[in-house]
Amino acid sequence: MNNLHENITEVLLLIFLIITFLQSGFDKVADWKGNLSWLKGHFSETPLKNTVPLLLGIILIIEVIAGALCAVGVVQFILDGQSNMAIYGTILSCITLLFLLFGQRIAKDYEGAKTIVIYFMPAIFLLYLLANK
Repeated sequence: MNNLHENITEVLLLIFLIITFLQSGFDKVADWKGNLSWLKGHFSETPLKNTVPLLLGIILIIEVIAGALCAVGVVQFILDGQSNMAIYGTILSCITLLFLLFGQRIAKDYEGAKTIVIYFMPAIFLLYLLANK
């Protein structure tokens, strides 16, 4: 429990990323057709319009991997106080959020882009904490 106490900020931020990305991945799997339909409309006037299914699949995969790595990172923190997997999960989370931000900007959905920034801030803060351990 000492490891958890010493790393509680990092663990709580990792749990935030786990919830964010595993829930998002689950939603994409559970409602693939609905997500795909909405995104096709969202990107219909952009250069990405013909690649939406491929890009949705890529985002799904990296979200699930990011969430899983963060989950392993929590366990690693608790068991031995190490942060290797947490760093990998956080980096992948940040990259995923940058991909999502890029998509929102391409679609000229500036309100959606602002929302992505709200998620990016704790993720990049966590990366800062982990990089300085």
